[in-house]
Amino acid sequence: MIRKVLLVDDDAAVREALAQTLELNELEAVAAGSFVAAKDHITREFAGVIVSDLRMPGRDGFHLLDYARSIDDELPVVLLTGEGDIPMAVKAMSQGAFDFLEKPCAAADFLPVLERALKTRALVLENRRLKRQLETGDPASRLLFGSSPQAEEMRQRVRAVAPTGAEVLVTGAPGSGISKVAEVIHLMSPAAQGPFVKRPAAGLAAETVAGLCQEAAGGSLFLDEVQALPEAAQYALLAQLEQGCGVRIIAGSSAGLAELAQAGKFSADLFYRLDVMRVRIPSLAERPGDIPVLFRHYVAQAAEQAGIEPPEISQDHLAALMAQDWPGNARSLMSAAMRFVLGMPEEAAAAAGLGLAEQMAQVERSLLIAALGRANGRAAAAAEALKLPRKTFYDKLARYGIRPEDYRR
Repeated sequence: MIRKVLLVDDDAAVREALAQTLELNELEAVAAGSFVAAKDHITREFAGVIVSDLRMPGRDGFHLLDYARSIDDELPVVLLTGEGDIPMAVKAMSQGAFDFLEKPCAAADFLPVLERALKTRALVLENRRLKRQLETGDPASRLLFGSSPQAEEMRQRVRAVAPTGAEVLVTGAPGSGISKVAEVIHLMSPAAQGPFVKRPAAGLAAETVAGLCQEAAGGSLFLDEVQALPEAAQYALLAQLEQGCGVRIIAGSSAGLAELAQAGKFSADLFYRLDVMRVRIPSLAERPGDIPVLFRHYVAQAAEQAGIEPPEISQDHLAALMAQDWPGNARSLMSAAMRFVLGMPEEAAAAAGLGLAEQMAQVERSLLIAALGRANGRAAAAAEALKLPRKTFYDKLARYGIRPEDYRR
């Protein structure tokens, strides 16, 4: 976390006392005695906050505030004021100062303000990093979020595996994003211009396998939860692979496929053909530091779907999310983000004893109703906005007992 403070005051004794307070609280102090000495430290990339005396000879705290805002208007500046300077400090707040403190300021007053400013700065820089990543990064950077070593290791593995064109087995806990990783592998592969066909493996008939391979010709076929592939379909897929079907197979599994093959519950020959390259997705429990980044992304996504502005996310809320185990991984975090956007308290869902499926059903129902409201009850327009086929949309309305006419103004 960002812990740097640029401390600007022309009084050396004040600078030294404040620097000691900062260092005792594990904050890095960068001291400067004037505007001129401080300005070289102020950049758009400065990973910290500024604390400056308001009254200084020559260029004072107002000049410093104006300069900092000209470089980066999201850089927090906290001003220190003398006894008679409160009206000036209020004026500075109206001009963009983060906060002000009256001198001499006790650590009990000084440190909480700095913590708020540091958290604000950390959030700004993280959002900018994500935006740059989305604009300039490869598909692994743009679509696979997280700054933890585990997330970066996964992205590097995807980058290594994707260009080979070999079969890939993607493993991870349920809800960890196996389908998303498979899509990124396809996008970074030599077959990226070809189709990406994805199907759940459960219940696939043997004759369907050949048809799917034809559908994915020149591209990739992703079989989700491949451990559930029926025995006849396993042998049909093996035959396609042995014939050289011109399709890259990406298999996803949330179960121990090697153990199933050893126990005779999955074709060992097919397992070895699928397990040429492997990518493992770390669970959220292994990388809790990625939870805030993922949650912000899912909140923005859910707000866009609902057609509303994303709500503010407090640091306390993010801390509470990081304290949870998330056995449902990204899928359950996404569901929590939807509930957060729609104003559905987590406590209410827990008190009602609802499982993940029931909670997601509540969220889906809310999104359908929100879409109908925005479309003035016009079902076709709402279905198009949600990117759903009309039949699927009407099936969902029937399942939840929703009548479009109730939402016509």
